[in-house]
Amino acid sequence: MNGTTTTPDTASGFNGGSKEKVYAGPRGTAVKVLNRVARSDAYLDRVLDAELRSEDMNELDKGLMNEIVTGVIRWQMKLDWVLTGFFHGNFTKAETNIKNALRVAIYQILFLDRIPHSAAVNEAVEFVKRLRGQKAADLVNAVLRNIIRNIENIRYPDPREDRLRHLAVVESHPYWITKRWVERYGYDDAKLMMAANNRIPDLSLRTNRLKIDFKYFLSLLDQHQIQYSPSKYLDTFVRVQHLAGIGSSDMFRQGFFAVQDESAGLPVLLLDPKPGERILDLCAAPGGKTTFIGELMKNEGEVTAVDRYETRLTMVKTACLRLGIANVHVVAADAAEIDVPYSDRVLVDAPCSGLGVLAKKPDAKWNREPEDIVRLTATQNAILDNAARLVKPGGVLVYSTCTTEPEENALAVKSFLGRHPEFVVENAGQYVNQELVNAEGFVETYTHKNGMDGSFAARLRRTV
Repeated sequence: MNGTTTTPDTASGFNGGSKEKVYAGPRGTAVKVLNRVARSDAYLDRVLDAELRSEDMNELDKGLMNEIVTGVIRWQMKLDWVLTGFFHGNFTKAETNIKNALRVAIYQILFLDRIPHSAAVNEAVEFVKRLRGQKAADLVNAVLRNIIRNIENIRYPDPREDRLRHLAVVESHPYWITKRWVERYGYDDAKLMMAANNRIPDLSLRTNRLKIDFKYFLSLLDQHQIQYSPSKYLDTFVRVQHLAGIGSSDMFRQGFFAVQDESAGLPVLLLDPKPGERILDLCAAPGGKTTFIGELMKNEGEVTAVDRYETRLTMVKTACLRLGIANVHVVAADAAEIDVPYSDRVLVDAPCSGLGVLAKKPDAKWNREPEDIVRLTATQNAILDNAARLVKPGGVLVYSTCTTEPEENALAVKSFLGRHPEFVVENAGQYVNQELVNAEGFVETYTHKNGMDGSFAARLRRTV
């Protein structure tokens, strides 16, 4: 099978070299992270971030661990289909450690071309032997070696019998999402969307013009031999290949840039904040859009950044401090209930299903259910209704999400306009690249079409 390549296998593996720790090395740590995600409500990116800050592994091992973990979660349905076909017994009922050790091994076998099959098998067997003894290790050994012997003959669901099941397994997405997207976009487009979610995304960097000139920033990237391509859609954004340790680089510490997807910059361009204005950002954490607003305002005027939780607002404060944004103050409050003076412009970057960011957050597709969309639309409506009364007459309200689902996007805006006839839609094409604007005047992006996260944004003006 074709797969992504990774760093040479210099890792010490599950055993951690001389360390007698079961969950050591890139593979052992990978199992530990996968166990933690499976057994709790922990977000993958937060658990991974903690491990990537650890000093127990070198950068190569951290890179391998990160690729294995995200790869296993990204391809979990496909991996589990294969393992179920070869497992002695019911794979779904196997102990979590055994399941994740097998997933880690089979991911390397199927997707990481530069990892020898024997290394993937031996490390998994040794890990299980340490944890559960020889009998369990023999089982793991037999399953993996049987898969390797039959690797060219692995069969997935027959598309002639069940096209949806075939697509869900081969592209590793929940059946309900697969069915939903095929019904909405057609089989071929749905397949392209799912395939795009399974590719490792590039990073997008937003230059902070309060601290550095854009052309000079590009020259620094050249000096550091960082390959980049300027964004096709946003003037001060660049795309780079994933960079290990970018968050600890001097350029990052000095606040020369923020890591921000291009899609997340679009609502701020729609908002079009001006120096000296009063801006309200109702769902501000972690602060990417807040700091972009402050930058465009040149630190003149006032930005009120709202989030329900103080802990999340700490991220906003930290981002502002690093980037030199001085006109933001934070308020811990419920966006659906907060009462503040009229603002010139209000941004509602609403809580949503996140089905547009599955390339970056593959765990989200396994954590969502169809009912979540219904529940979230109620939350979105409540926040929008409150936002409506906080916009001054003549002011602007921008509503945005990081999802592709109509109930949370265009339908939510149309429902809002039915409740609030004092608002009208202003065509987004006046503020962002016309390629990203649909026939209704809304921003609509897709990973497979635009190379950025799936997203939505609408600009509304209060007329009275």
